[in-house]
Amino acid sequence: MVNYLTQLTAMHKKYSLQLKKAQTRGAVTKAYIKHKKDHSKMLKKHLKEELADVRKVKSKLPRR
Repeated sequence: MVNYLTQLTAMHKKYSLQLKKAQTRGAVTKAYIKHKKDHSKMLKKHLKEELADVRKVKSKLPRR
């Protein structure tokens, strides 16, 4: 599992740079939409990895 916070920091840095370089309202909107899409994808992947960890731990515990 790649470090979630490292990816998040890099993504936000890239997003901030895109906002600073934006010259038009459309460019700002496009940067936001791309950031939102990337954020959702990364969060979904992160939660999937965490759920896999939970299932692994649960499988090792005895049932009651």
